[in-house]
Amino acid sequence: MGNSHSHRRRAPLAVAAGIAAVGLTLAGCSGSSPETETPSEPVDLRMTVWTADETQLALFQEIADAYIADNPDLVSEIVFEPIPFEDYTTSLTTQLAGGNAPDLAWILESYAPEFVQSGALVDIAPTLKEAEGYEYDDLLDSSLALWQQDDGLFAYPFSNSPFAMFVNTDQLAAAGQPNPADLVASGDWTFDEARTMSAAAAAASGKEGLVVRDFDYQAWEVLASVWAGWGASPWSADGTTCTMADPEMVDAMTWIHDAAFTDAAMPQPGVTADFFAGDAAMTITQISRASALDDSFAWDIVPLPAGPEGKQNVIGQAGIGVFANAEHPTIAADFLAYFTNPENAEKLATYFPPPRESLLTAEVLGAGNPNLSEDQLQAVVVEGIQDAVTKPTHANFAKLQDTVRAELDALWTADADVESVLSDTCDAITPLLEG
Repeated sequence: MGNSHSHRRRAPLAVAAGIAAVGLTLAGCSGSSPETETPSEPVDLRMTVWTADETQLALFQEIADAYIADNPDLVSEIVFEPIPFEDYTTSLTTQLAGGNAPDLAWILESYAPEFVQSGALVDIAPTLKEAEGYEYDDLLDSSLALWQQDDGLFAYPFSNSPFAMFVNTDQLAAAGQPNPADLVASGDWTFDEARTMSAAAAAASGKEGLVVRDFDYQAWEVLASVWAGWGASPWSADGTTCTMADPEMVDAMTWIHDAAFTDAAMPQPGVTADFFAGDAAMTITQISRASALDDSFAWDIVPLPAGPEGKQNVIGQAGIGVFANAEHPTIAADFLAYFTNPENAEKLATYFPPPRESLLTAEVLGAGNPNLSEDQLQAVVVEGIQDAVTKPTHANFAKLQDTVRAELDALWTADADVESVLSDTCDAITPLLEG
């Protein structure tokens, strides 16, 4: 999943406008399921995705072809349409607003409240519950929460990918640093230890220390993987009050600022370093990145470190929704039930940790992740999804994302006044939270 700063800067307002337009055209649709459709001839379905991985797309197509074989009277073709990640939500909302809605789409967790509340999505709960052998009760309540409204479920959380710490044990050993796995075992794996070790490794290697992947001093929401250990959050749980200037966030952002500008433990703005190319000692990213590893250096993967408030699990989530103004929403919902049934969810678990409790085992996940041991999968994935929080989400996230990024630019200089910048950030976003 790449990032493009220029796209990110202009995307949010277009996203907000697009979702708003869809919401206006669909006012009154939310919460209702369309009447079951029996087409006069088989129909074509289209799902937008942001993966261009040929192996993943081949798996999707294999599942889709099996559905078509079972339902030749309903569906003639199912197409998966990749859209680049950095353009994804903008492109999707442009399609929706232009009357060219896909039947199904992947949806990023950050935009879940906007999509769920807009009325753009069909309530898929009845279809999933009624599907033979679906085992709806196997779905974890915590995984569903972001996609629910009233008694309805408006997207299926197909990917629940924990953030973890990948470590280059060659670089750490060369700098005389301990093995993080030993610190995990002794209960001493903390963000402070990680910062000290990263700084030492960077000094010894001439490379970088700790990289929060995809952050790049732009995607501030990814820093949730750090600040959660301080018990910090950008706004209150109900989304109405700014908490960016609260002591927990001030302390967490001070830690991040000092790691970059005082200790040289993190790259400074403008420096790119890819852990998977051997450019850094550690990186915080999602478990799904493990496929990028080879044997060019010795590595390990461990849970996120503990902060002052202890260890907090953080996940990235993505849902699959069915659009109310698509041409064939009931058939799309029926396909979604098939695509995510227990058998197919187990196949998808190779790449996307499922929300099904029965499949969240090291054994099942290990079958599709040969790079990771069952012990690693148990500690990082199975336990990492329990009681996890997601990256920030909000019904006005598109505008908030852009505004916070612009305000935090003042933080990324050596002499920044952290508390003052965060206070200014709250002043800037409070109207958006109340709006």
